[in-house]
Amino acid sequence: MRVVIAPDKFKGSLSAPEVCSHLEKGLQRGAGGNLEVVRIPVADGGEGTLDAAVGSGFTRRTATVAGPTGQPVDADFAVRGHEAVIEMATASGLALVPGVHNGGRPGSTDATTATSLGTGQLIRAALDAGCRRIILGVGGSANTDGGAGLLQGLGARFLDSRNNELPPGGAALANLHGIDFTDFEPRLVDTRFVLASDVDNPLLGAQGAAAVFGPQKGAAQQDVGMLDAALARFVEVLAREIGFRAVKAAEAPGAGAAGGVGYAAIAVLAATRRPGIDVVLEFTGLADRLAGADLVITGEGSLDEQSLLGKTPMGVARAAAAQGVPVIAVCGRTTLDHGQAAAAGFEDIYALTALESDVNRCIAEAGPLLEQLGTQISAELAATGPVTASTKEDLRV
Repeated sequence: MRVVIAPDKFKGSLSAPEVCSHLEKGLQRGAGGNLEVVRIPVADGGEGTLDAAVGSGFTRRTATVAGPTGQPVDADFAVRGHEAVIEMATASGLALVPGVHNGGRPGSTDATTATSLGTGQLIRAALDAGCRRIILGVGGSANTDGGAGLLQGLGARFLDSRNNELPPGGAALANLHGIDFTDFEPRLVDTRFVLASDVDNPLLGAQGAAAVFGPQKGAAQQDVGMLDAALARFVEVLAREIGFRAVKAAEAPGAGAAGGVGYAAIAVLAATRRPGIDVVLEFTGLADRLAGADLVITGEGSLDEQSLLGKTPMGVARAAAAQGVPVIAVCGRTTLDHGQAAAAGFEDIYALTALESDVNRCIAEAGPLLEQLGTQISAELAATGPVTASTKEDLRV
């Protein structure tokens, strides 16, 4: 029997490759080692995208870049031929802000001064590696700088009225007077960018980067208005440099992604925005690797109504359904009822909370519990064969 394991991470607990590993261990234990298992860690374009790339044949590279507060960090990216995958959070992520990775909350200063500079530097590292198609997975960013830092990392200079370079962060853009593209990276002319993002917010206004996502990054109420005005100033000045497309790009769906990095990517790098899960499933080659599979197992930490809005498990379920392969899901917890699960395409859902009611223990002991679920799934497959809608009336949710 051929089983494809294609899960997202269990956030706060296990990475997608770790989910694959523990689940396979349990499956093989229950099947006496007689299963053919294909591991395909996946993601939705945010955190975990890099792991998905490496699990699909990309080579992991590391570059030292500026973190969101300017301190150097070692950030990974992935390369396969002339293609690169960059996960923005590795260079400019909120988790890299001092204190946040220890469970603290970002402050107002973090929100107004955090920069996307390191992401631009990662793009340059990918260019140095010979890449000319770059997938930029955004999500979990610390900055609200409109992608100004990203452009600085590629050679642009942001100047005030006295021709001095601006300090980093979104707040400083209020004093923006001009942008010097003289030393802008020339190799970008021959480079194509894909913005992997499910965020469809514009850059400015009530649904923009500052208003919607700024508070998550520590922005106080007064900071939100100040940041939005500073981003508007950025659009005004950039339009003087590159023309009306700078204004049009601010209104484009996805411009507000990653604190406005989506804006810089669309306006200056001519990036094409695509749903993250579609991009990841494409570079992992999931559709081709489903050939001959008897069962697909997908999942994520919390399988709930949000999952139904296009997150990883839904993307995997759609790909499997197109080839007539039954799909089951594993998760830490689920709030989906029988009808929702069936409508989503899942023949069965296995949750860690069915084995351990204490959610904190599920998080802390997710690996061993996943192995138990894997053993249980194998035992049921051995007894009944692959589960299908026609052979199973009730879902185990």
